[in-house]
Amino acid sequence: MKLGGRRILVVGMARSGIAAARLILHHGGIPILSDQKSEEAFGQDLDMLRGTACEFRLGEDAGKLLEGAEGLVISPGVPIDAPVVKRAKELGVPMVGELELGWSLLQGEMLAISGTNGKTTTTTLLGKIFENAGRVTHVAGNIGYPLSSVALESKKDDVCVVEVSSFQLESVRAFHPRVAALLNITEDHLNRHGDMQTYIRLKQRLFENQSERDVAVLNLDDPALRKMADRVKSRVAFFSRTQKVENGAFVDEGKLVWQWDGVRKPICDADAILIPGPHNLENALAAAAMACAMDVPAPVIRHTLMSFTGVEHRIEKVRVFQGVTYINDSKGTNVDSTIKAVQSMRAPTVILLGGYDKHADFAPLCREIAQTPHITDAVVMGQTARQIDGQLREAGFDRVVRAYSLEDALQKARSLAVPGGNVLLSPACASFDMFRDYEHRGQAFKELVAALG
Repeated sequence: MKLGGRRILVVGMARSGIAAARLILHHGGIPILSDQKSEEAFGQDLDMLRGTACEFRLGEDAGKLLEGAEGLVISPGVPIDAPVVKRAKELGVPMVGELELGWSLLQGEMLAISGTNGKTTTTTLLGKIFENAGRVTHVAGNIGYPLSSVALESKKDDVCVVEVSSFQLESVRAFHPRVAALLNITEDHLNRHGDMQTYIRLKQRLFENQSERDVAVLNLDDPALRKMADRVKSRVAFFSRTQKVENGAFVDEGKLVWQWDGVRKPICDADAILIPGPHNLENALAAAAMACAMDVPAPVIRHTLMSFTGVEHRIEKVRVFQGVTYINDSKGTNVDSTIKAVQSMRAPTVILLGGYDKHADFAPLCREIAQTPHITDAVVMGQTARQIDGQLREAGFDRVVRAYSLEDALQKARSLAVPGGNVLLSPACASFDMFRDYEHRGQAFKELVAALG
C-alpha cells in the first residue's frame, strides 16, 4: 500500500491502531483515526498523535469515512467481514491489516509463531535465545507490541520474532516469515470464526507465502498439524515430545535433540529446562527448532532453556501467604490452556474459572478437573459461571462456589484453600466481561493477592 501524501483510514485505535498511525505518518501519509469510542473515552492514550497530520474522526461511522480515503488499515479486533471492510471492497479502497502493514515496512529477518496456546511463552523464549546469541532482537505482534512499532526502528541485521493470532491472519496477503511455527490447534475464538475448519484454515495461512527456501515448524503430536505438513511449500521441521522425528526437534533418552539432514545435535537434558510442565517442554522444542533452523549455536539455546523463567500471567507464582501459593494464569483464556495449567498442579488447588463467553465447550476441562485429585474446589464467575458450574456438576465435580467479582472469587478461594496448597486463577475464558484484557485481569489479581492480610 502506498502511503506518501495519501489519506489512510485506520480503524481500531488500541495499541495496533496507534502504531499503524505512527508508521503511516513516518512514511508521509495522513492517518484518519476511526474507532467506535469517542475521542474523550481514550483519555491520554492518543496524545502522541495530537499536533500531527492525523485527522481525529473518532465515534463516527467508519464506512462513511472511506469516502475520500485512499487506503484502509484494520486492527486485529476488526473482523474481515466487518461492514467497513465490505464497503472498502465496494469502493475499491485497498485494505491491509496492521500486521501486514508492519511487515511490508520491516527490515531484518522475521520469524513467526502461532497456535492456540503457548504462543507468548514460545515467542518470548525464542526472542531471548536470539538476544543471548548477540542479535538485536524485537519481540512483537500479538504479544502486545505491534509490528508497526518495530517497523519504525528495525535495521537490516535485526531479528524480529512475531506472535501471530488468527485475528491477524484473517487479513494477511504477502506476509512472509523466514521460519514459522504452528504450536497446536484446539477450539478457540469460534464466536468470531464460526467453526473449527475456518479456524484451522486461518492458522495455516501462516505458511501460505513461504517457499522451499523457508522452514515450517509443526507439532507432530497434534493430528491437525501433522496433516498440514503435506499442504505447505516450505521445508518442514517437526517437533515432538513423544517420538523421534527425521528432521526437527525431539526428546531422546531424556535429552532434547535437533536433527536435520542426518546431522544430529544434542541441546540439553529435558529436565534441565526451567519452565515446568509438558506443555512448556513442547514450547521449548518449538523454540529450539526455530533457533536451530536459523543456525543459532547449541550452547546459546541450552543456556537460554536452562535460565528462562517464563512470562507474566502464565502459571506465574505471585505470593505465598499463610502457607497458600497464589498463581496467576490469567493468560489461560481457553479450555485447552487451562487444562494444561490444571495438569501442572502438584498440590491441593482451588481454581478460579469463568469470564467472557466465546461460545466454548467446557466439558473437556470439567472432565479433567473431575479426574484430577489435586483440584479440590472451583470458584466460578463472569458470563460463563452458570455454564461452567453446570458442566462441572455433570462431570461429577460438585465442590463449586459462585462469585460475583474477581475480589469476591479470591476471598472465597482463600477460605477454601489449605496450607501447602494453591489458589490458581486460570479462567479458561477471555476477560472482556470484566476487564480490558487478560493482562488487566492478571494485574488486578496480583494486586488483590498483594493486599491480602
